[in-house]
Amino acid sequence: MNILIVDDDKLQRDLLSGFLSKQGFVVDSAGNGTDALAHFAEKPYHLVILDHRMPDINGDEVLARMKELNPLVRAIMITAYGAIKTAVKVMQLGAEDFLEKPVDLTDLLVKIRKVEQHLQVEEDNASMVDELNHRETPLHIIGDSRPMQELLAMLRRFAPTPWTVLIRGETGTGKELVARLIHQLSPRYQHPFIEINCAAVPENLFESELFGHEKGAFTGASAKRIGRFELADRGTIFLDEIGELPLALQAKLLRVLQEKKISRVGSSQEREREIDVRVLVATNCNLKEMVKAGEFRQDLYFRLNVLELEVPPLRKRKEDIPLLVDFFLNKSGLEDKKFSPAALAVLARYSFPGNVRELEHLIQRVYVLCRGKVVTDHDLPREILDNDSPGNIGLMERLAQVEHEMLLAALEENNWVQTRAADSLGISERVLRYRMEKSGVKKRKQVFTTPA
Repeated sequence: MNILIVDDDKLQRDLLSGFLSKQGFVVDSAGNGTDALAHFAEKPYHLVILDHRMPDINGDEVLARMKELNPLVRAIMITAYGAIKTAVKVMQLGAEDFLEKPVDLTDLLVKIRKVEQHLQVEEDNASMVDELNHRETPLHIIGDSRPMQELLAMLRRFAPTPWTVLIRGETGTGKELVARLIHQLSPRYQHPFIEINCAAVPENLFESELFGHEKGAFTGASAKRIGRFELADRGTIFLDEIGELPLALQAKLLRVLQEKKISRVGSSQEREREIDVRVLVATNCNLKEMVKAGEFRQDLYFRLNVLELEVPPLRKRKEDIPLLVDFFLNKSGLEDKKFSPAALAVLARYSFPGNVRELEHLIQRVYVLCRGKVVTDHDLPREILDNDSPGNIGLMERLAQVEHEMLLAALEENNWVQTRAADSLGISERVLRYRMEKSGVKKRKQVFTTPA
């Protein structure tokens, strides 16, 4: 990672440069804002560490100019001790973090490692987008929030491996979509993706459903049946709601995973068939607790939990709500409708116990009830409005929500002309851009990240 240190104090510059160079980073330094901008124009930097007070150009102005050249650059601002107002200001202008003087080197390294991790996540996701575009997959996973980006980066690393993945998440978060994406990014993507919902199959038919049966194997078996595992040969099988698998079947599934052979119901052991299948499983249950309660086999749990992904609930990725709203409107052929800033603000305060699936159904319901082209907060269902109480939200979160709503309202009222929106808010256009980036305000459009 390339780092630029900007500080008029030579002793501090040398201290930070020496420390970070020993950590393996490529480090340059500048003694003032003018030199820093010259360095920045000549060489790409992933991170800039800059002092807020400098003799020629203040750090916030330097950061503003750097952001104009490269909006993706990360920055850590060094401020005077106790300068809380300054810290808030630089964060609003686009700094990733800030440090107070004297600089704690251990704290600095922790913050840099966090930036490094975020950069790696973005690189993994960019690679995934390119690969999915190349394969022309129809899968659409919507989400620019950090939890979703981290999930996708981990998914990208898991996909090429042959190992079992346990996908955890609440109902309605999109576990099946995640499983399909793993398959599409794997070397098996040209072979079958077979899914089975373990909660939807009668217990007496489970074995036949998974492994198939021979003609005459039991009453009603009038013909040979190919099981799901056999159908998935060379591809992927996805066992949804794995916690609902009966205990008797758990032992048989464990044997299949260990020996990679299946036997149809009613066939002899000599007629076992070798299979080459990657297994993905999903659950909204706590399998560890089920193991303790004797409801799930411990050996099967360890066999399934080789790699683990957790799909975040919608309440932990609320910045994705505007993107999801537009996606579902377009998906339903409702491009002529849009949600007002006030309606989106209400949705952002709602907990969505049904997650993304609940949001999709909400949009379908609002379409029926709303007569105009703009959905206002008054058009939302009563159960959402009744839960719209900011009383349990922390101060910083409420302030962030207020800023987000103000920015969005100003942009909507000015048809997304940033110059006019900035004038209406009494700030410069540059500051508006940085606050938009920090608050995650984007002009809503259908987004296909090639990940509800």
